[in-house]
Amino acid sequence: MNSPTTTLNPLSMERALSDADIATLTDRIEAAQTQARAIPKLTEDFPGMTLGDGYAVQLALLRRWLAEGQRQVGWKAGLTSKAKMDQMGVRVPTVGFLLANFFRPENSVIQTSDLVHPRVECEVAFVTKADLSGPDLTREQVLAATDFVVPAVEVIDSRFSGFKFDLPSVVADNSSSARYVTGGRARLPADVDLSTLGVVIEKNGEAVAMGSSAAVAGHPADAVALVVKVLHEIGQHLPAGSFVMSGGITEAIAVAPGDCVSARFQALGSVSMRFA
Repeated sequence: MNSPTTTLNPLSMERALSDADIATLTDRIEAAQTQARAIPKLTEDFPGMTLGDGYAVQLALLRRWLAEGQRQVGWKAGLTSKAKMDQMGVRVPTVGFLLANFFRPENSVIQTSDLVHPRVECEVAFVTKADLSGPDLTREQVLAATDFVVPAVEVIDSRFSGFKFDLPSVVADNSSSARYVTGGRARLPADVDLSTLGVVIEKNGEAVAMGSSAAVAGHPADAVALVVKVLHEIGQHLPAGSFVMSGGITEAIAVAPGDCVSARFQALGSVSMRFA
């Protein structure tokens, strides 16, 4: 049996800010995202802000958008590689919510005018067929609850000036969620060796990054288990029918108008898009 060994400090979800402060920061993040403008990291004005405060802002924004008629399709993982965890000083990934209007079809044109610091990451995405919850899921439990996997590219976008941020700020900014594109072909998890999938990202016909799915928490299904662990800590769970981005396999690649990007996944096919 395999299960993620990463542990979450239970004190990390404690809050320091008032509800009024959370509302103020939610307004600030919403404006930055909807107006595509850079803002200072939130801890500059609220230096005592905790990771728990960051998630309070993220969930307040989610509730606001759901009340306005948006539809949630799932969750994403961020900071799933050991290098990114070490860089940010964390032992679990962050999570962010995914809305239906974040989706862009394969081969679509993505407008950079809607974004601040667009970057692309290739990821294995999971679609679930059973609920997942709790802090101690195994890899096997995640795979058993998975309907199929697909190749995906996430377009991340930090709304902070100079692409500089800290953990509470980036979590409040919905873990840099912006857009996502799926392509290739859906596969049953039993038909693919998810632990060793090779991936190459090409920009304008040139390979710019490559990696293996093992970079994602050792196995993408382990990354999904860690997402569920974080959701448990913030009072959420992963319902059946969820779309889950398991985290970037390679480093994030900056994109600009005119760029064409294609991510080629071993055994899963490719995902392509253009930026304008």
